[in-house]
Formats: sequence, C-alpha cells, structure tokens
Amino acid sequence: MTKSTDDHGPESGRRDFLMSAAAGAATGAAALVGGASAVGAQQPETMAQVAEAAEPAVVDVPAPTEAQLAREEGNVRPPAVTRGAMAPGSDLMVDVLRELGIEYVASNPGSSFEGLQESIINHGNPPNHMPEFITALHEMSAVDMAHGYAKATGKPMVALIHGVIGLTNATMGIYQAYYDRAPVVLLVGRDNTFIQTHTADDIAGLVRSFTKWDSHPTTLQGSFEAIHEAYNRAMTPPCAPTLVVLDTELQKEEAPGMQIPPLPALEVAGVGAEQAREIARGLLAADNPRINVGRLRTPEGVARAVELAELVGACTSSRAANGPNSFPNRHPLCGPGAVGEEYDYVLGLEAPGEQTALLGPHIRTVTDRDPTRIGLGGNRMMGRGFVPITPPPGENNVDVDAEASLAAIIEEVRRTLTAGTSREIEQRSASHAEANRAATVARVTAAAQAKRAGWNGSPIATARVYAELWPLIEDEDWCLSSGSRFSGAHHADLWALDKPYSFLGSSGAGGIGYGLGASVGAALAAKERGRFVINIQNDGDINYCPGALWTATHHRLPMLTIMHNNRAWHQELMFVAYMTGVRGRGTDRGHIGTTLRDPYISYAKMAEAYGMASEGPIEDPAELVAAYRRGIETVKGGEPYLIDVITQPR
Repeated sequence: MTKSTDDHGPESGRRDFLMSAAAGAATGAAALVGGASAVGAQQPETMAQVAEAAEPAVVDVPAPTEAQLAREEGNVRPPAVTRGAMAPGSDLMVDVLRELGIEYVASNPGSSFEGLQESIINHGNPPNHMPEFITALHEMSAVDMAHGYAKATGKPMVALIHGVIGLTNATMGIYQAYYDRAPVVLLVGRDNTFIQTHTADDIAGLVRSFTKWDSHPTTLQGSFEAIHEAYNRAMTPPCAPTLVVLDTELQKEEAPGMQIPPLPALEVAGVGAEQAREIARGLLAADNPRINVGRLRTPEGVARAVELAELVGACTSSRAANGPNSFPNRHPLCGPGAVGEEYDYVLGLEAPGEQTALLGPHIRTVTDRDPTRIGLGGNRMMGRGFVPITPPPGENNVDVDAEASLAAIIEEVRRTLTAGTSREIEQRSASHAEANRAATVARVTAAAQAKRAGWNGSPIATARVYAELWPLIEDEDWCLSSGSRFSGAHHADLWALDKPYSFLGSSGAGGIGYGLGASVGAALAAKERGRFVINIQNDGDINYCPGALWTATHHRLPMLTIMHNNRAWHQELMFVAYMTGVRGRGTDRGHIGTTLRDPYISYAKMAEAYGMASEGPIEDPAELVAAYRRGIETVKGGEPYLIDVITQPR
C-alpha cells in the first residue's frame, strides 16, 4: 500500500503556492521526531494559523547516539558473518528503473539510500548500467542534471536524495524544474532509525508546493507501483517533478521470488477522431494554412509537427530560440512565408496566444474576415503553483496535448489528400520556401552587421563569443545547453536551431545556479548519442555549484564550457547603479555587493582544480577561434573543456 498525494490542482484542497510552502516548512519541523504521518494532513488556512500551528512544533530533538555518529562518520565495519544469498528489495527497485528506461541516477551519496545505491552499482549484467550512478557534489546539482537531461531527451532521469537535509539542498533545483515543466523523478531515502534531524514523517511536504505528485509507500510492492506512477505522472502533461519516499528498511527487505509488476501504459489524451477529422479538413481546405509551434514534450512530437506542416504545405512559426522541442527554425516552411499571402486557417500547437498574435508584423491574416483559429495545448503551466495561461479573446482552444493529437490529424490528412490538392500544396510549399530563405538571409545579414559593434574590443563582445563559434560547429551535432539571456541570446539570430535539443533554454524560474548542472545533465544525454554540449556559462551562476565541473570530468562528458566572465552579477549591478544615481549619491560605490573583483576569480584554475582541461582567461578576441578549436577537439574526444573568456557585461 502507499500513502500518496494527488496532483497539485485546485481540487486537492491545499493552500495556494506561497502559503503551502510556509506551512510545509512548519509541518516538516513538527514531524522531525516520530508520530503520526503528516501526509495529506489538514493544513492551516491563514498565516496567523500557520504561526499558531508552528508554536507547539518546537520539540526536544534527541542528540545523535555514539553509534549513530559512528555510522554517519564511516567508523563502522560490516558484520563478521554475512549471508551467502540475498534478494534485497532494492535490486527489484533497480529492475523497475531499468524497465522504465532510466539511463542515469544522479546523487550526492547519503546513508538513507545505501541499499538502493549498492543495488545500482552492483545489480544487473552489466552492473551500474541502465541506470548508471552519477556522482554529484551537491543535491541541487543532481536535480539540475536531471532537469537538463529531461529537456535534452524529453524523458526523465532520476535524482536520488538523502532525507530532509538532502531535499532541503535540492529545493531550488526542484522549484526550477517545476516551473520549466521538466519531467524529473525524485527518489528520497528515509531512515527513521538513524539521526532524527535527517528524517521526517512527511519529508515530501518540504517540496509539495512545487512537485506534481508524491508518495510514501509502506510496502515493497507499493514502492514498485509508486515508482511506476511517479514516472507516468512526470511524463503526463503538464510535465513536472514527482517524488517517492523510500524507507531504508524497504530497500533492505528480503524479497525472494517476488516479481515486479508490469509497466502500466502511459496514456496522454489527444483530440478525438471527429476533431482530428475537422482539423485535417480545415488545413487541406485552406488556401494558405499556418501552424504555430510552441514547446512540444518530446523530439518525437517535433518530428510529427514537421511531417504535418510538410503534408499540408503550411508555413510555421518556431520557438526554438527560446527552448527545446519546437519547430526547426531554418526549415523551408518556417518563417513569414510568401510575400502577399494571407493566412486563412491557423493551428496552434502548444502555442497559447500565438494563434492570434501570429508573431508580429511579418505574419499576415486576411483583412476582410478573421481566419479560422484552433489551439491545441495540454502542457501549459496549470494547477497548484502553476501560473494559469488565459487564452486570447475568441481563441478556440482545445485542452488536450498537442503532441498526442498529431498522429490522428496526420492520419486524417493522408486519408483525405487528393492528387490535385497535393499539387497545390507542392507549389505553395515551394513559394514559402523561397520567401522564407530570402527572409532568413536578410535577417541574419542584418543581425551580423549590427553585432559587429565592438568586434575588436576587449573585454570581448558577447556577440563575438557566439559568432566566432558558429562556423566551427554548424556541421557538427551539438546542443546549446545553457540559458542565453544574460549573454545576449545571439544564437537566436546567428545559429540554425534545427534539432529538438539545439537550445535547451533557461532555468524556468529565473534562478541562478542552474546552468552548469543542467549542462552536465545534457552532456549525459549527449554522451551515448554522438553529440557534444556547449555551455556558455555565466560567472555568477557557476559559483553556486561549481562541483558539477568534477562530475563532468569524472564521468568524461562531452561538454565545452565557455565562460561569460563579466566579473559581476551584472543585472544587479545595473539595478544598484541606477538606484544610486536616482537618489543622487553617485555611482562610484554601486559595485559593492554586485561585482566579483578583488580578487578576480580564475575559472580556468577552478576547472583545473576539479581535473578539467582548461585555458584562459582570454581577453584578446583574436585568440578565440584557436581556443575554440582546441576545446571542440577535446570534447569530440569525449572529455570536457573550459575556456575562460573575459567579456563585456551583456
């Protein structure tokens, strides 16, 4: 049996996001020692009640015993007599993960999951494979790795976390993944017989406000079912992290002859047969259809979106410059389309708002009547803690997953196509391709000219950081894993983003510390897929969890890190400098608390300390290309590399 909580939606009866977070902290404190489980307990409704409820939670937590401390410090030995045959439940947990196709489990090791960790590294043939144990130096990095991997592949990896203290460290990463709609599975070890400050009755309550679902199984069979459910719920839109608490004793429980349950099917609702038929007919009957593509769930969804656009000759939009799993931005059908054409049927795929706005002045609709519009979307941020997206006025939205709808729509299009319609589509596609190519050339040419400002300057212009790299990688299989807003987002204008994983986007909630860990996760995905990762790494961000450099080196991951080293938290520097100015106090002290100087940080030496090949700092832009070539050669050989580049602020 399991004790589980439902998806975080309005029907759950929990408080809103911030109130739940405050009460969750109080509940976690109250449950640090034994007692009745707090899972699903009624929570106070106001801040005053939260404070009142929290008062009796001040408890006398017992000090660790000598035996507990000895175990925590590693001063214990295995028993002199060991059993000759064992069938631990944790072996079967690993079998469940293997059946789910989990490639990696990232973790900073902890004593509450020693049984499961031992099974991961020793059970199976070969051992430590599907999943492989990935050593993280911080729990936040472990979750960020799972987050980056999920965006690069469209499926979860696991972050394995130690009790209350590990989950507290992981909180920021979980929060980011939640707001980024990333499918991540969290397994949390719980040892109620160990040091009490490391455990709680309701550990999941710490992050319940920003996880989609959690469960605390009380039987071994229940743990298998909970892991299955966590995977399926994480992958069901809107995607988000899910969590399962695994007691130490369950991991060590003997399970001779026990079988894991069959894997339940993952079912994601798409349009019904009649809706698919109507959409197909609308696309084929239109003189000039358009498909606006937002962020789909998986690479398979992108392939089907391309197939549909090509079948009906529809011009498309793309959000590939904003994140993963959107339409290829240099596809012949992606762009404004043939000059003078007007769109009379607009289909949106996970693109709320774009069905009406149509991405600006270059996109035209008919002037004498509104085009038919329909939007399919099921992976929007909705429910508990998610920000609801209000459809534009007059929008005909269908609340189903767009990716899951595409197969049925494509089937209906193929069934309905005639030879005459196919010829018209072929001609329309050729016109769109010619116009889109011309528009792309004009846009890139204009962008390249604009970005030459400060080309030879030192510190190095961020535009040159991107522009010099592109000719060296355009024929390679690469993934830009890091957010780009703070470094100018020059990839959007200069690079072809033609694969679902070409650009993984930012952290989701705008928090700092995500970039390096997520890039390591993306590099895990790249390692077995013949590609490499480019991480244009903000200097403020890397200082949160620099230990991920060691993880990349230890696991020999193909990750090229190029430092955007402007020696400041520059956004905050601008804010503070502005404030000192408007208050008339001068700007000469605005650097205090916002810059990384006196001393400057050497990121090349930081990487070297973690065993990673590196060079820099580079201040002369003429040295960039040679450094890039050395870095690319290294990562294509399967080893990470870091180049410290001193850059302009933005």
